[in-house]
Amino acid sequence: MIRLHYYPGNANLAPHVLLEELGVPYELVYVDRERGAHKTPEYLALNPNGSIPVLVDGELVLYETAAICLHLVDRHPQAELAPALGSPERAHFYKWLVWLGNTLQPMVMHHVYPERMVNEGNVDGVAQVKARAEARVGELLKQIDRQLQGHGGSWLLGQHYTAVDPYALMLCRWTRRFGRPARSLPHVGPYLERMLARAAVQRAYEQEKLARPWV
Repeated sequence: MIRLHYYPGNANLAPHVLLEELGVPYELVYVDRERGAHKTPEYLALNPNGSIPVLVDGELVLYETAAICLHLVDRHPQAELAPALGSPERAHFYKWLVWLGNTLQPMVMHHVYPERMVNEGNVDGVAQVKARAEARVGELLKQIDRQLQGHGGSWLLGQHYTAVDPYALMLCRWTRRFGRPARSLPHVGPYLERMLARAAVQRAYEQEKLARPWV
């Protein structure tokens, strides 16, 4: 059985939603970050970076959220959570998944953990990193908003729901306490409401016991 190592609201949320969308058997394995469970030798044997999530699928041990999402859609092509291989739509699917994981996610993380980017005790540096990261994230969120406005579809790639949508939801949720969160944008806000209306999203939120605001 698939096992997803998770901590509520962490980067596991996107693959967690995908597992619910797929309807395949899986087990959630709680990683107690508050007690440093992600830094234990046992966990580091699964992921030497000490980050969450980790997916265990039989003999396969996989970390990095985007890689986990790609593995799940490739293992279950019948679910059509990604466009057809070799198609232009598939290329754009890759583009957005990589953009979310490589461009937007690190900048949100700089806002959440600004102290990681400066010397210890540099209070002014922490404040500057946090402010600059929030401003940059705001510009990146506008890119999502323009994408949704441009095609007029319900989901990030258009009319077809794909694995990039749970990923976008997860990152947008991480901005919920920003001065201008993702939900405040004219096209992203309704998009997030559509995401929250999906039964798979609701089940994942309930299982992780996520508190409001949900986005």
